[in-house]
Amino acid sequence: MIRYLFLFSVLLSNAFFSQTQLNLIPYPQTLQLNAGNFTISDILILSNELPKEETDYFKKKLDANIKFQHSGKSDAQLVYSQLPKSNNSQQNNEFYTLEVLPKQILIKSYTKQGYFLALQTLIQLIESNQNNKKIPCLKIEDQPKFAWRGMHLDVCRHFFTVNEVKQYIDYLAMYKLNTFHWHLTDDQGWRIEIKKYPKLTEIGSKRKESMIGAYVDNTFDGKPYGPYFYTQEQIKEVVKYATERHITVVPEIEMPGHALAALSAYPELACTKGPFESATKWGVFDDVFCPKEETFTFLENVLDEVMSLFPSQYIHIGGDECPKTRWKECAHCQELIKKNNLKDEHGLQSYFIHRIEKYVNSKGRKIIGWDEILEGGLAPNAAVMSWTGVNGGIEAAKSKHFAVMTPGSFCYFDHYQGDPQSEPNAFGGFTPLDKVYSYNPIPSELNAEEAKYILGVQANLWTEYILDFKQVQYMIFPRLMALSEVGWGTSDQKKYKEFEGRVINQFKVLDKMNVNYAKSIYNVLGKVISNNSNGIAYELSTSQNSSGIKYTLDGTDPTATSQTYQNPIPVSKSMTIKSAYFENGQIKSAVSSQQFTISKTTGKTITLEEQPSENYSFGGAFTLIDGIIGNQKQLGKTWLGFQGKDVVATIDFGDKTPFSEVSFNTLENKGSWIHLAKSAQIFVSDDNKNFKLIKEIGKDEIQNSKGKIKLNVGNQNSKYIKIKIENAGIIPAGNPGADSKAWLFVDEIGAN
Repeated sequence: MIRYLFLFSVLLSNAFFSQTQLNLIPYPQTLQLNAGNFTISDILILSNELPKEETDYFKKKLDANIKFQHSGKSDAQLVYSQLPKSNNSQQNNEFYTLEVLPKQILIKSYTKQGYFLALQTLIQLIESNQNNKKIPCLKIEDQPKFAWRGMHLDVCRHFFTVNEVKQYIDYLAMYKLNTFHWHLTDDQGWRIEIKKYPKLTEIGSKRKESMIGAYVDNTFDGKPYGPYFYTQEQIKEVVKYATERHITVVPEIEMPGHALAALSAYPELACTKGPFESATKWGVFDDVFCPKEETFTFLENVLDEVMSLFPSQYIHIGGDECPKTRWKECAHCQELIKKNNLKDEHGLQSYFIHRIEKYVNSKGRKIIGWDEILEGGLAPNAAVMSWTGVNGGIEAAKSKHFAVMTPGSFCYFDHYQGDPQSEPNAFGGFTPLDKVYSYNPIPSELNAEEAKYILGVQANLWTEYILDFKQVQYMIFPRLMALSEVGWGTSDQKKYKEFEGRVINQFKVLDKMNVNYAKSIYNVLGKVISNNSNGIAYELSTSQNSSGIKYTLDGTDPTATSQTYQNPIPVSKSMTIKSAYFENGQIKSAVSSQQFTISKTTGKTITLEEQPSENYSFGGAFTLIDGIIGNQKQLGKTWLGFQGKDVVATIDFGDKTPFSEVSFNTLENKGSWIHLAKSAQIFVSDDNKNFKLIKEIGKDEIQNSKGKIKLNVGNQNSKYIKIKIENAGIIPAGNPGADSKAWLFVDEIGAN
């Protein structure tokens, strides 16, 4: 496992660089520009000795613009040499060199995989220089930092055809990702044919309808969905297609939770008698696999067929979001806990995972699972996919287990990537391109030896709100490019703007491929900033020239003659600011709109006793006093989320300030484990030490207000106000995620 990062250096003259921009993603580890160019003629002469499958891919990618001939090595323009096996442990199977000379292009590598990666670099060089038909002479020595560079696709919530899955794999290959994580089973659908259990696809691959719109709307389309699944022949076809592109397909078979589709077909595998049906809602459900012998027999048989189709070293067994409600009520489960001296139901989950791992290991494979497989103790050889944050990966690495880092706050591509008000409906969160690019997969808590257990990085695309493949494209592009450079190990936050320029250049390639990528990068971004601790200002920016930003303060759409943005806009009263980017008098972006509701807390100093989850922490504590009211249907950048924690916020007015009303917003979305607050208390103080309780409300009042809280607190005059909002605690039985810690979402704390 090689994690050596070459020192990044570009050896070139300033004059030459000013004329040449290398639009490569991911950027190579070392690149030396030399004098001269290689001219791309209508015919490119290829050496007869080039590896065939990889070269056929190269020709197919470029055949619209270039014709190809084959010749001996001495006459060829593209030549390949296989490097002798190296004793240098810092060079791996994906290492390659690419040298462009005035008359010839030379590629060297240890393996065909390295050759294939070199071709991806060459394709980008050719595509970005098609106008002048020249590519600069250069020498690249390159290899990735991380062995696992992955993208995930959920085909259970919404299904995608074999051809669409192949397109997805092509996108990974273009940007040198090497792992395709195929999420094949879940509550909402079973998508892989298992010949021993035909009812899995006869029954489990369909559902009677699907949830549509925002989760809180609780609206359904009334249309039967499915049956949709992949036959084993189609699976083999996809695996072969990926293998030809040097991409490993890792299948995921969910257990012990997310099992409703399987239980709808084989209800005897549950703790209760059912009946069950594939879920029509999104979220987490109480009915899971019961850890009895017939269940393990079933799963072992399923895994036998899965392993016969997928040659990957790792088999993903899920392991996430498994409610323990049914196990607590199940006599068999309780007896199993006693018989095996398990501590509790979390210990039973560990027992379940250990059983499955032992079986998978007996077949010469390894398991990987979401970080909940750490519950009750990690199986001996298991790898962890750390999604709830980075702690799962840290715990795994410190105990000498491999981990793939995929934290939701950086790597969940079902999150919004632009202003939620101008984006298609998404799951929630806010993960723009620059945030993905800023991610470092190696946690700072690990020492050099422990860091060796970080296999790499992956982004996940869950498809609850993604109805078709055009939307898949929209959600992964251009964020996949940022992930690519993070995984390669050449991302540099200080050079983000330069990376952004390379991304925009790549849009030309995506346009030719008819890819529906997100253009959020062009949109005007708004950021609320403190205005000398005495109010707020609205800072606007764009990837383009900021002089092209036009804005209005009266709620009307901006035009080419509207006010030009120069400095952050002071916001001293409630208003709506709209902005857009213009070039040559023409609008080039979506219109961004932001409504502000100003109160006496807006822009003041705020501290939190507990910090929000990193997945829902955009803007930090300042989000609670930034003058923006969170949208109840969009868990984007305007909410802070806390799992299992109370919110205790103290706001410093600066001076004694009169007020008589306090307001805040909390949220309910039980399918996503989000519950209204249990209670709230308001305190005041003049010294930030001695606080007086002035108001207290309970669950009923919060429930009746539907989370939009406005409290009359009498005539107050204080320097500090403290609000304690109590988390609902452990989710009760009968709710999705029962026995787990509830989420508390809070927004804008106001006083008037």
